[in-house]
Amino acid sequence: MAARVEWHFYDASSFSGKELNSPTLVLLPGLEATGNLFADFVSQLPPTLAVTIGRYPNEQFLSYAELVPYIRTIIPVGAPFVLVAESFSTPLAAMFAATRPANLLGLILCAGFVTNPANNWTLLAKILARRTVLRISPSRWFLERFVMGNNPSANLEANFREALREVDAEVLAARLREILKCDAREALSRTTIPLMYIQAGRDRLVPPECFAEIRRVRPDVELATIPGAPHLVLQREPQKCADAIVRFVEKLALVSTP
Repeated sequence: MAARVEWHFYDASSFSGKELNSPTLVLLPGLEATGNLFADFVSQLPPTLAVTIGRYPNEQFLSYAELVPYIRTIIPVGAPFVLVAESFSTPLAAMFAATRPANLLGLILCAGFVTNPANNWTLLAKILARRTVLRISPSRWFLERFVMGNNPSANLEANFREALREVDAEVLAARLREILKCDAREALSRTTIPLMYIQAGRDRLVPPECFAEIRRVRPDVELATIPGAPHLVLQREPQKCADAIVRFVEKLALVSTP
């Protein structure tokens, strides 16, 4: 029996009155932002966990600052929750956590960053962050090397390509440009809740320096490294990621229990 899931779009209404045995996991998606790529990961979570999956607009670009109010519409009202952010959403999660919302127990950043992760590749990234480029379907070589790792399942590749097709190319380009100028270090420094970072051992998009910068800002961050995993770590290693997250959430629940 899998975790209970609620899907929320940008215009979704808040929900309330739900009695939970443990905190709700609120999942914030990566660049494609459809939330569809979380399915395998969610299937590995215990049924005692409720899960809310956020989605961002497919045809409208919203900056990180504009997305912060959106998160407020999907978090459970009057109930504890843990924010789990993937890649593109990690600076956003730090910004939201800095507002110190009630009942937020912990923050989990997966293959993430709080400043531009491209570093020396910024110029190339700016060239790629154009609608005309992103309208071209990425090659299998590119996806294997930089996104999904070697020999991804046909299902994962198909789902990833389908997710990209659902989003307007200009929206994807704008999100990439947003990543290149992001700086959520000050926001992260204002957070005090427990923090965990899930690091993909073979991430070719987000280098180890990104975690080092997070640790500089929050020295107490807990690290969970998934050896050999590519950037899509939740998708390639859903069981290992689920196990690490459940252990983290269990500790939070113990600490928060009166």
